[in-house]
Amino acid sequence: MNAKGVTILSKLSEPFTESPSDDILAKAIFTVNRHAKTATNPKYLYQLKKQALLKMIKEGKAKKKGLHFSRNPKHSRQQSDVLVECGHYTFHIPPCKEDFNLLPHLGRLNEEFRNPRCSMSLSKAKGVLEAYTGMKEDQPKYNPPGNKKYTKPVFKPLGQSY
Repeated sequence: MNAKGVTILSKLSEPFTESPSDDILAKAIFTVNRHAKTATNPKYLYQLKKQALLKMIKEGKAKKKGLHFSRNPKHSRQQSDVLVECGHYTFHIPPCKEDFNLLPHLGRLNEEFRNPRCSMSLSKAKGVLEAYTGMKEDQPKYNPPGNKKYTKPVFKPLGQSY
């Protein structure tokens, strides 16, 4: 309902207060991970993915399965990533020191396995994960080009200088 610039939100558009299901969280992580590969600010999206997965592991909603060799190692050195299973989806996160002692090494990544497709917008996925983890993206501290304040020109009498 709109009444002179006032918008009343329905119950469906309010942020949820209860914990989202494991399937919704997995789809949101999948969406954020997919968009992070081409994003202008991938650091925040990857951090959001990692925090959500770590919280799910702590709550028992996801499980670390093992270590995989990384497809794109830094500085051409061999590197491993932790394989995390969350519902029907699997993700990779950077390992911590205990992971090398506790988890089995699974070798190379199987290129034939793919996560199921899902259709969720990035804004909805970010909203779900931000509500779940409590993280917030820092907004840039600049004014958009269209919001400049008009200043009147100053005219001086002929012959005067600054």
